[in-house]
Amino acid sequence: MTDTIKTVEMHTGGEPVRIVTEGYPDIPGLSILEKRRYARENLDHLRKLLMFEPRGHPDMYGVIPVAPDLPGADMAVLFMHNEGYSTMCGHAVLALGRYAVDQGIVEATEPETKVIIQCPCGPVTAHVEVTNGKAGRVRFESVPAFGFAREQTIVTANYGPVDIDIGYGGAFYAVVAADQFGLDVRTSKTRDLVDAATRVSNAVEQQVKLHHPDADDLAYLYGTILTDGQDMYSLVPTANICVFADAQVDRSPTGSGVTARIALQHRRGLIELGQSRTFESITGAQFTGQAIRETDCGDFKAVIVEVAGQAHYTGENTFTLEDGDKIGAGFLLS
Repeated sequence: MTDTIKTVEMHTGGEPVRIVTEGYPDIPGLSILEKRRYARENLDHLRKLLMFEPRGHPDMYGVIPVAPDLPGADMAVLFMHNEGYSTMCGHAVLALGRYAVDQGIVEATEPETKVIIQCPCGPVTAHVEVTNGKAGRVRFESVPAFGFAREQTIVTANYGPVDIDIGYGGAFYAVVAADQFGLDVRTSKTRDLVDAATRVSNAVEQQVKLHHPDADDLAYLYGTILTDGQDMYSLVPTANICVFADAQVDRSPTGSGVTARIALQHRRGLIELGQSRTFESITGAQFTGQAIRETDCGDFKAVIVEVAGQAHYTGENTFTLEDGDKIGAGFLLS
C-alpha cells in the first residue's frame, strides 16, 4: 500500500482545487521550474493517482505546495491537471489565498491580508479579505501579462482559416470569438465548444512558435479561450470558456485567462488602466479583472492585471493505493 496522501478540497467558480497537505515526497530543485521538471519526470505517478479516476476525473485540478526559493514568498506551489503541470492558475491562487490565511501560513490581518505565492511563472501577490478572522474574497496581482500575437490566421481542421489572438497571463492562450465556428459560449453544447477549441490549440501548436523572455519552460500553449467577442470595455459581463491541457474544461472564468484577455484588450486600446470588467464562465461564475499598471516583459509591452473572485471549501480527503491495484493507480477514459 502506498503512503497516505491527504488533501484539502476547494473550488473556485465550480473549478476544483485539490491541495496536497500531507504525504507527498520532497521535490528537489534550485528553482521552482526545476521542481516542476522533477515532478514531471519522477513523480508523475502521483499526479495520476490524484487527478485521474477513481479519485479524480478528466477535469480535475490540483496543487502541490513546495519549499519557496524566492526571498519574501510566503508559499510556493506547483499546479497539476489531466495532462501535466501548468505554470500559472488563477482560480487556484484565489483558493490558495484563503487557504494560506486559514491554515496560518500567514498571520491574518483585517481588513485584508497579503500573501505572496511563488508560482512557476513567477511571484503572484494575493490580497485576502478577512472579517472576524475569516478569510473571504481574494484578489491577486498577476505576473507581467502581454499580447503575443494579434489577428493571426491559422488553419484548423474542419473549420479552415481562423483569426486568433495569443495572450500571456502566466501561461499562453489562444483567444478567439466562438462565432467564427458558428457557436455561442453561453448556449452551444460544451462538447462542440471543446471540439472547436481543441482544433485551435492543435493548429497553434503546429503553426505558431511561442517564446517568453524569461524562460523556455514558459513558452508553450496552455489552451484556447473561446469568447463571446465582446472585447470593448463594458459594464456588461463578457463570457468565455477555457479549454486547456488535454481538452480539460475550466468551470471558472479562468484567472490566468482573464489576465491574458485583459492584456490583449489593453494592447488593442479597448480598455484603460483601472477599468474593471466582469468575466463569466459556463457555470455562471464571475471574476473581475482590470489592468492596474503598465510594465515590460523583455521586448513586450505588458501590464499587471488584478483578478478577483471567491473560492469555497468542499471537504478533505485521505487517499491510499492498495498493493496490486493497477486500476486504482489512475485511469482516464478516452
